[in-house]
Amino acid sequence: MERKNKPNEPLVTHIFTADPSAHVFEGKLYIYPSHDLDHDGPSNDNGDQYAMEDYHVLSMDDIDGVCKDHGEVLHVKDVPWASKQLWAPDAAYKNDTYYLFFPARDKDGIFRIGVATSEQPAGPFKAEENYIDGSFSIDPAVLVDEDDKSYIYFGGLWGGQLEKWQKGNFDPNAEGPMPTEPALGPIVAELTPDMLSFKGKSREISILDEDGNPILAKDEDRRFFEGAWVHKYNGLYYLSYSTGTTHKIVYAVSESPTGPFTFKGTILPPVSGWTTHHSIVEFQNKWYLFYHDCSLSDGVNHKRSVKYAELNYNDDGTIQPIEPYKK
Repeated sequence: MERKNKPNEPLVTHIFTADPSAHVFEGKLYIYPSHDLDHDGPSNDNGDQYAMEDYHVLSMDDIDGVCKDHGEVLHVKDVPWASKQLWAPDAAYKNDTYYLFFPARDKDGIFRIGVATSEQPAGPFKAEENYIDGSFSIDPAVLVDEDDKSYIYFGGLWGGQLEKWQKGNFDPNAEGPMPTEPALGPIVAELTPDMLSFKGKSREISILDEDGNPILAKDEDRRFFEGAWVHKYNGLYYLSYSTGTTHKIVYAVSESPTGPFTFKGTILPPVSGWTTHHSIVEFQNKWYLFYHDCSLSDGVNHKRSVKYAELNYNDDGTIQPIEPYKK
């Protein structure tokens, strides 16, 4: 018997999935997760435990319906420039084409962002020969705005190498800012109309507190760590992201897709497992948060499972916090 979905329960249990990017394409809900592999390798801040090699695509006709696994749609061996670690991806639709944006280590072990294309939202996807020129770090998320401009957001600290690029070039020995200095923000770049290149240089996004001051590196409850996602609601841009060491999903708001963004609050408290990564999507007139945790694997942090919860806004546009384990 096919298993139907329920809030805050794994969408699929036959494989481990994480980092869900959810979109509505052709009237269906499609989820583009990473695919965790079970292995005995090392676990460290460099992220060696996340040894993912391929991507699957999941889809649902209804939020509480059956979740279909469309199988492998891209493997690292089919990405000419990549060596390993297909981490958190995202997808977008434009030019009658579906685009899969993904990070991977190049032949020198440096994370870059690549693009693969398909005529179908469920793939399979064919990777471009080279990564996006000027790209670095991890966790791409793409917004196709109402004016048809497209923006890619990316970046992640530690294993994601964001702090290694502070001077514009990769420095393997670079460390993050001092505690009293502004925290590093995610990176944004406008994409060219064909979605395959940056239109100009990428730049760092500024995240400010309610008084207009930059969030500081020591502010573990609010500073950016990884997993940026941008969605629009009532004309405003919502930047949500993981705080990393405190394992929260938080958000900030702006009138511009490139910021600066003003911090507003927490969406999701820490869940089972070390990492937290999410997406936010409107489907059939309701909003949903997709996230992962390690409840299916009893806390093994490289064996995660994608889940969802309904997301609600207050009248002033703030987001109501979600408590996924509260009955």
